[in-house]
Amino acid sequence: MQLTEKHRPTLDGALEAIRTRAYWSPHPEHPKAYGETGAEDGKAAFDALLNRRFDLDQPGTDDWTGAEVSPYGVELGVQYPHPDLDVLLPAMRAGMAAWRAAGPETRALVCVEILARIGARTHEFAHAVMHTSGQAFMMAFQAGGPHAQDRGLEAVAYAYQEQTRTPSGSAAWSKPQGKREPLELAKTFTPAGRGIALLIGCNTFPTWNGYPGLFASLATGNPVLVKPHPRAVLPLAMTVKVAREVLAEAGFDPNLVALAAERPGEGIAKTLAVRPEIKIIDYTGSSAFGDWLETNARQAQVYTEKAGVNTVVIDSTDDYKGMLGNLSFSLSLYSGQMCTTPQNLLIPRDGITTDAGKKTFDEVVGDLAAAVGGLLGDDARANALLGALVNPDVKSRLEAASGLGEVALASREVTNPEFPDAVVRTPVIVKLDGAKPDAEAVYLAECFGPVSFAVAVDSTADAVELLRRTIRDKGAMTVGAYTTSEEVERAVEDVCLDESAQLSLNLTGGVYVNQTAAFSDFHGSGGNPAANAALCDGAFVANRFRVVEVRRQA
Repeated sequence: MQLTEKHRPTLDGALEAIRTRAYWSPHPEHPKAYGETGAEDGKAAFDALLNRRFDLDQPGTDDWTGAEVSPYGVELGVQYPHPDLDVLLPAMRAGMAAWRAAGPETRALVCVEILARIGARTHEFAHAVMHTSGQAFMMAFQAGGPHAQDRGLEAVAYAYQEQTRTPSGSAAWSKPQGKREPLELAKTFTPAGRGIALLIGCNTFPTWNGYPGLFASLATGNPVLVKPHPRAVLPLAMTVKVAREVLAEAGFDPNLVALAAERPGEGIAKTLAVRPEIKIIDYTGSSAFGDWLETNARQAQVYTEKAGVNTVVIDSTDDYKGMLGNLSFSLSLYSGQMCTTPQNLLIPRDGITTDAGKKTFDEVVGDLAAAVGGLLGDDARANALLGALVNPDVKSRLEAASGLGEVALASREVTNPEFPDAVVRTPVIVKLDGAKPDAEAVYLAECFGPVSFAVAVDSTADAVELLRRTIRDKGAMTVGAYTTSEEVERAVEDVCLDESAQLSLNLTGGVYVNQTAAFSDFHGSGGNPAANAALCDGAFVANRFRVVEVRRQA
């Protein structure tokens, strides 16, 4: 495989992008960029995967398993190989020496080839993401396709950069000894992976959240065992298959990447997490299991993205209409089923100043409710933005929210004519009084899904202090603020710097607080309880390998 000529320019582009933080992407977002028949070919390829075995030809298969049902009501019927871990894990380690010897550049270029082949099948992957996560098709296409591929490539770039900080090959070392002959050694420095990496996939963003850890570990010399969420196996199984094909064609052991699909209720992640062969773990999901991993998987480097309470401070704005439009989209996108969706809107009870005049607390909340209602008033548009609720727990939380306070915007059921069994609901907005202790117990608990709380606070200063406490105690993946005051802006920024939270200020256009761009934006910070890692930075990859030195007498 002529990987250098084919992919070195892409790797160099990614390295330059993470240096400058400017916009860059080699993966087109528009469906038409994939050829005139790309959409039809992708749908046909996806359909051909259904109701059959997904054979990976990996060792240690002792059974077949699979029970995925699309949030849109379609039973996928795909069966995946179930692993005998005592056979599979040793087979995965067998190819590690040759993969290490290949060096950082070759590993990076093989990873770029894997991503390129996935990219060529973006339409097919989009359907797989849609029918396992409940994302609407266009979101599944973009977030599950090019945006996920960007995040994977970003991890490869950081991995290459960190591994090449230390010179490779032989280094001559000579220490003068005065009149005596100098002391001379020949030294080599080799980046060596830690061992098998375990990727524990999530239900909502199997590729977007999965690719950073997968490619960071693979590019730094580690075999990767992919354990998908049982309701979202297919996109990651497809990824594993592509990776195995590319590795084999490049002359490496395909077992460097393998799949661990579990039987219903098996809980294989907990078993795998504490096995001595597992040296790295990437996890996205609930705080409860993330905390368990951090406490119990002591033999592994554990990277977690857990839960947080994302907050927006609303102090003032010079673009009231733009603020309402931006917030309404952020609250609605994918039915709020994003770890970055705002939950708490902190608004002074005496109201805010705007370019449209003074607005009371009730007016701000009412106008926001009207903006969300207008955005989602047309069912076709609502389906395109909301997707489907990913599981019954989200629906239960949504239904219970109306009993938590005064409802400013009631949720309504939306029918999807193409998928009548899909559960589609618009967001609910609930008013709470931040001064009441019983309300605090509500808004300081994460309520994942299309539920937001408009919290009345005594002043902007109180909002800033509540923001600080929320980040410190509960964590936040994102923070937003609207203000025309330099003093308030500095206060919010100081809180986010102190507590390590990513901040978006005065967004009123086509960029939203719950969206981040690879190569430029950091997803999470790793510095508050919501996550112990950021996607992506040097720290996300640097501890996945160690530099091993060999000294020889010259």
